[in-house]
Amino acid sequence: MTRLTSEIWIAAYLTRLRLAAIPAFIVRKGDATAGAVLVKLNTLDGSATCYQRSFDLVSGERQWVVLADGPEAEVDRKVARQREFDPDIWVIEVEDRTGRHMLDAPGLT
Repeated sequence: MTRLTSEIWIAAYLTRLRLAAIPAFIVRKGDATAGAVLVKLNTLDGSATCYQRSFDLVSGERQWVVLADGPEAEVDRKVARQREFDPDIWVIEVEDRTGRHMLDAPGLT
């Protein structure tokens, strides 16, 4: 199975968000080929959730899991620690008051 590069996946993800009128932007650009991707969902009320891709050992599939959830400042600190640990990481910030992130949409899981 061929995997998409990080850069292509992110371009497709941002396009899907834009078509749904969900604001999003790249906070940190990582390795174009194989950089890990974090998606921070900012609900614009002082809270945020950060998602990362994880490999499910039982099903063998990749899925989005919560890396951090809570006050936005705490989530930002967790993201900063991840960036220090992995300089190739991408960080995408999605802003939606209703909590839409589209990570569970077909083709993005």
